[in-house]
Amino acid sequence: MGRKKQVVIVGGGAAGIVAAISARRAGADVTILERNPRIGKKILATGNGRCNYTNINTDINFYNGKNPKFAYSALSKFTVEDTISFFEELGIEHKVEDFGKVFPMSDQASSVLDVLLYELNELGVNINCDAYVNEISKNKERFRIKLDNGKEYQADSVIISTGGKAMPSSGSDGNGYKLAEKLGHTITDIFPGLVQLMLDGDFFKRIDGVKFIGTAEILHNNKSIAKDRGDILFTNYGISGPPILQISRKAGELLKDNKDAYLKVNIMDRISREELKKIIKRRFQANTKKPLDFSFVGLINKRLIPVVLTEAGISDIKRTVGNISSRELEDIVNILTDWRFKVRGTKGWTSAQVTAGGINTNEIDQNTMQSRLVKGLFFAGEIIDIDGQCGGFNLQWAWSSGYIAGINAAGQ
Repeated sequence: MGRKKQVVIVGGGAAGIVAAISARRAGADVTILERNPRIGKKILATGNGRCNYTNINTDINFYNGKNPKFAYSALSKFTVEDTISFFEELGIEHKVEDFGKVFPMSDQASSVLDVLLYELNELGVNINCDAYVNEISKNKERFRIKLDNGKEYQADSVIISTGGKAMPSSGSDGNGYKLAEKLGHTITDIFPGLVQLMLDGDFFKRIDGVKFIGTAEILHNNKSIAKDRGDILFTNYGISGPPILQISRKAGELLKDNKDAYLKVNIMDRISREELKKIIKRRFQANTKKPLDFSFVGLINKRLIPVVLTEAGISDIKRTVGNISSRELEDIVNILTDWRFKVRGTKGWTSAQVTAGGINTNEIDQNTMQSRLVKGLFFAGEIIDIDGQCGGFNLQWAWSSGYIAGINAAGQ
């Protein structure tokens, strides 16, 4: 037997950890270099601390990037079923919730990290924390990895799984892109994904915290390009909630290209526009002397009433309903079913759950995650130009791409 293959993994997040386990199981000597004091920090924040670690509905349609089909190979080689079995063997019992989201029965993200750490330890993976990689170079067959403290490592294969720039509090600062660029790789435009939207308007402080179930759409040139429904929340800067995060990527893409993005919100989407008009008319006719603002109590959130009416162009909201013209009624119904806002930005990297964009997938072999430019160099997880929707899809991509990268780094 020759000496064991030495694999160094830069970045100990979800993808890096699973890459380490699969490379070690395949017989390599494995070292994780992690810039934080401990590995797996971001895993603890997922699923509101409960770790939504995969989704039973996973397929290519839940992924974005310049070429989302790139993800197909890894996702079909290390599937959702493989993921559930992998974690079950480590001790995680799973349960499936709404929209196919999979959680540990313990409802604790820490359990997922605990069993991963236990396995790394059992396998004898070397974990070096507070290790910030400055440079990766290749000399003939071997890689040299330099840390900012001057320390150096040698390796036969290197996996870069540093994540992107989302959630900098977890240690993501985009360093992986610099390392990859120095090795000849190109990075597609990166921007925050799964993020809240900042909207134009001077009334948001007044409706901050108002929650409703409705439909939100991103519009460009009056055309709908992304749409989702669910719990939506107005905030002091604009709007949040799962549907907003889901459609935010399209807004971010437009803004990145200096194009206008608009948000359309329907806060009364359970009934048709005509039905809503009938209901409001009936309420008006029941007591024509009622002040306009008071006539909406019991129909929409009280704090929304003055803002909706003002936005509909009504200056005196205390007028009696008997004095409201049919044109004014139309304008009110418009705001309730088709309220439009200009998107002035996203909440940025600190609030984003994922990075959109990354290492150009044309430069990576989709079957092995190996660089097409540098033999022995691999990528896994969020650093690649693949990002998923909310609901466990990004972690599934991390596990799948990490697992494939690990096995191939150990064997190439």
